[in-house]
Amino acid sequence: MAPVVMYGTAICPYCRAARSLFQQLGVPFEEIRVDLEPALREDMRRLSGRHTVPQIWIGTQHVGGFTDLLALHQQGALEALLNAPT
Repeated sequence: MAPVVMYGTAICPYCRAARSLFQQLGVPFEEIRVDLEPALREDMRRLSGRHTVPQIWIGTQHVGGFTDLLALHQQGALEALLNAPT
């Protein structure tokens, strides 16, 4: 399975929704909490070009935020991305 990395915060409802979806699907992920280490938010902005959380990567592909993740899941494309060779 491709590694999943999510930049997020504790109180963001979209971050909570992304965590919930990953947990429902049994997908392990690394969470980088930008609310605990604000300097990491700048890393997230540099890497993604976006300032909102969550920002999610699967393997080397930047997926975007929760609504992007959910759209992939609803289209049936999330599983293929998770299982793509890394």
